[in-house]
Amino acid sequence: MKRVLDIFFSIFGLWFVALIFPLVALAIKLDSRGPALYRGVRVGRDGRLFKIFKFRTMIEGADKCGPKLTYRNDPRITKMGGLLRRLKVDELPQLINVFLGQMSIVGPRPEDPQYVSHYTEGQRAILSVKPGITGPAQIHYVDIESHMDPRCFNEQYIDEIIPEKFRLNMLYIQNRSLALDMRILWRTFLSLFRTEINRVKNNRNNNHRENTKHKTPAATAL
Repeated sequence: MKRVLDIFFSIFGLWFVALIFPLVALAIKLDSRGPALYRGVRVGRDGRLFKIFKFRTMIEGADKCGPKLTYRNDPRITKMGGLLRRLKVDELPQLINVFLGQMSIVGPRPEDPQYVSHYTEGQRAILSVKPGITGPAQIHYVDIESHMDPRCFNEQYIDEIIPEKFRLNMLYIQNRSLALDMRILWRTFLSLFRTEINRVKNNRNNNHRENTKHKTPAATAL
């Protein structure tokens, strides 16, 4: 049943992707050099490697001139890429991977082989299921770049975030059901909505503080 729903959602979603693809691809190409789509190697079910589809959000060759992870104010992220990442539009081409059977709509997020190599024997248990576009760890770390310290983000990801993602993903695997998948999809939508609202509020508050700090005091009568 899960596979049937994956095919249904992927076909429905790919119709939407096909509609917006020309506009998004043009915006990406005008913003920076390189292809509109990015294909990166990820580890799938049972440790099989596959290439994940995403809209490109970083400069061409970013994975060759820097770390695999991104962090706050990463200079490799393009202006258009920053917008696509905030709205999670860059993830939509992964519906191709879902249709091909390499991913599911809901499941643990697929990792780069570099980070899977740091998994303990126990942590490799999450490779027993197909990776997903969204999942419990994805909701928890919906704005993961804000959790990363640019000074030691690689070590932080391996030592802190991977174990926590494993804990959340194992809870999902042990209790997975179609009803749980539907709840995760709904919570994903809500988390994206809340994150964008909070971002707008934070920007507004920061701008207000800056304006207050630089405001010229009114003249006082003698």
